Amino acid sequence: MKSDRLAPVEPGTIPDLVELARVVAQQRAEMDRLREQAATTVVVERAKGVVMALTGCTADAAEETLLRRAKAARRTLLEECWIALGEQTPAQPGTEAATPRPDGAAEGATATPPVDAPEPFSAPDDVAEALARLGRALVHVDTHHTLARCLLDHLAPELDADSVMIYARRPGGGLELVGHAGVDKGLAVRWHQVPPFSGVAVLDALRSGEPVWLEDFAEDSTRYLLIGEPPERWQSRVWLPLADGDSDLCIGVLRGRPGVFTPRDRAHLHAMVRLCAGRLRTFTAPSETPADTHTDVVQALFAALPVPAMLLTPLSGASGDVEDFRIDAATAQAADLLDSPAGEPAGRRLREVRPDLTDLPMWQGCLDTLAGDGPYESEPFAHQETVNGVLELATYSVRVTRLEDALVVTWLRHASSDRQEQRLAELQRLGNLGWANWNLSRDEASWSAQVFAILDRDPADGPVRLVDVPALALSDDRPPLEAAVKALLREGQPFDASFRIRGGRGVRHLRLVAEVVADSHGTPVEVHGVVQDLTARRRAELALVESERAILTQHDVLQSERVLVARLQNALLPLPDKVVNLAGLRVEVAYLPAQAGIHVGGDWFSAVELPDGDALFVVGDVAGHGVDAVATMAQLRFTAKGMVSTGSSLTGALARLNTLLLHSRDAHGTATMALARYHAADRRLVWAQAGHTPPLLLRGGEATYLPRPPGMLLGATDAPYFEETEYLLEPGDRLLLYTDGLVERPPESIDVGLTRLADAAITHPADGADAGALETLLDAMLEGERRDDVCVLDIRVPRDS
Repeated sequence: MKSDRLAPVEPGTIPDLVELARVVAQQRAEMDRLREQAATTVVVERAKGVVMALTGCTADAAEETLLRRAKAARRTLLEECWIALGEQTPAQPGTEAATPRPDGAAEGATATPPVDAPEPFSAPDDVAEALARLGRALVHVDTHHTLARCLLDHLAPELDADSVMIYARRPGGGLELVGHAGVDKGLAVRWHQVPPFSGVAVLDALRSGEPVWLEDFAEDSTRYLLIGEPPERWQSRVWLPLADGDSDLCIGVLRGRPGVFTPRDRAHLHAMVRLCAGRLRTFTAPSETPADTHTDVVQALFAALPVPAMLLTPLSGASGDVEDFRIDAATAQAADLLDSPAGEPAGRRLREVRPDLTDLPMWQGCLDTLAGDGPYESEPFAHQETVNGVLELATYSVRVTRLEDALVVTWLRHASSDRQEQRLAELQRLGNLGWANWNLSRDEASWSAQVFAILDRDPADGPVRLVDVPALALSDDRPPLEAAVKALLREGQPFDASFRIRGGRGVRHLRLVAEVVADSHGTPVEVHGVVQDLTARRRAELALVESERAILTQHDVLQSERVLVARLQNALLPLPDKVVNLAGLRVEVAYLPAQAGIHVGGDWFSAVELPDGDALFVVGDVAGHGVDAVATMAQLRFTAKGMVSTGSSLTGALARLNTLLLHSRDAHGTATMALARYHAADRRLVWAQAGHTPPLLLRGGEATYLPRPPGMLLGATDAPYFEETEYLLEPGDRLLLYTDGLVERPPESIDVGLTRLADAAITHPADGADAGALETLLDAMLEGERRDDVCVLDIRVPRDS
């Protein structure tokens, strides 16, 4: 191996890290090359040994023979070595392993081989290259599973292979799946053991020694039991047998697509099998410990045992991991519990008897016990068994114990009393209660384990005498508990007492219920009691009481606020009790507070006659509820009326109100508003709005919303823009100004509410003298619970004006 010398590093300098990395990479590559060369050399030397044993030639002559065969068959030397290893013929007892060289033969000359050399195989260039790659890859294969994975990697791009399975025929005639790739774990477990049934393609291939090509799924499924769940997963497959020393092996190549294997594919697969035969000879078969002379004695011993039990010997695979267990001995009861359909389980593999065992906790328990983790005991489980011809449900648990290199598995049947005790223990744990018993005549006491846990007492300290129980309680709870115990002992009066104790988990609330058992003379001789931990319940009750108290307090506060706000609103926003005449118009006002919640909203109105004889109409809505909203409403109402009364335009008033909301500490949030000034001289209505819904005009039996001039929400920006527009009213016109509570019904669009208002106004018209028209309209519009305040100005132009 060559290596680059590093230049010495001067003191105080930093070595070139890139140069270091390059040198390390070169050395690693050289190490990998040497490992590859060493592994390949081992294969070549083994093949030379086979040729030498079969022909009696020298090592150099054997290498020359391998090179000549490889060249004739257009194979690499490594491929030829694998084929030589796979096709070696073991010497029979009493025969010579090789034919000696003739006398006088030159060193290195080869004698006539006892077997014919393999026929040259001429493969297409691409197949030859693929087989050469497979030959190199086989050097690194050391188990049946890695071989299956290697073959799948090789055949997937070449033949569209989806899965590879390798089966071995065991002495009993059955099959064992020793390697697989592209097969999920569940299917591999279920097809791990295949009994020697007819109609199994793998067995047919092994019996005949010829490949079985399954290329027509419809026909093949009627002839064979096809592997797969479902079998349709693989539409075409082939089983290729090969001899492997002590046992027969068969390689299966399974494809998801239908169709036949072409002559090129078949030649490729035949060559692949010849290469794999040599690699398979070097594997270690799963260890099968031979039965010793004491097997019959052990089986006889187990047959005499009165409990279900069996003796297991671990069976390791090529990787050294435990793959299965052999049942060396088993009782008849164990066979029943194993649900073995094939009779006596002794001498068979455990996973053959119970294929689903690897999915159960018992399997991992066996592995852990074998690894030295101590005995394993399972959770109780139910098992249906036949007793005197009647089906009964019994409860068992499994215990696994290590015996040198073997495992002893026993089943423990739980009696009904054991099950009742277990249920009682679970009941006490789930209910956080326990039983206590005091024998007064012998001055003895006994507690369940749960009582010790409730009282935070170490079971090693033993139970407490009944007369000493009050001493466990807090000082405030001790006197009534002492009185209850004395009354029980003197008068036989049962009691149900609550008390508190202080322990490692803090203060706990307990309950003790006790009754006395008296003899024939009425003398108390025994006391039965139940102790229950009520801490969680008491905490929940206290939390509920505190929550109810907080809710009531909050309700009272909010109710008081509502009353205060309602009074304030009534003082600031008085409602007229009849129709008002302003500037020749008949005006009716309605204000309806929200029914949902206890807060008062910020809806408001203003309808006044100005000094010059005109009329001012305003409706607005302040965002929010409560005292702050009412205070802001009062500011806006009086400020708007004052500014317009002193000569401000409608847009000027809106701009100043926007400034008020933005810069006043007492102002609250945002607001919408619609202002309208009615000039009585020419019946001209000038109006402006700030984010408010438009007025509704009813004329001649038709309803029309007035076009909205531009206007922004008050308090939204410090640079608002407002415009005003005018409209001429005619005798008989009816104009509605309103807040959004009249038309909004979440989650529907407000346009739906506007259409509903227009339809209702047409359906319920109002004459000039009709004072109940507005109430009728509101009844038609407002159905169910009102979620928001509603404020409406109903303005009518008399027909004779």
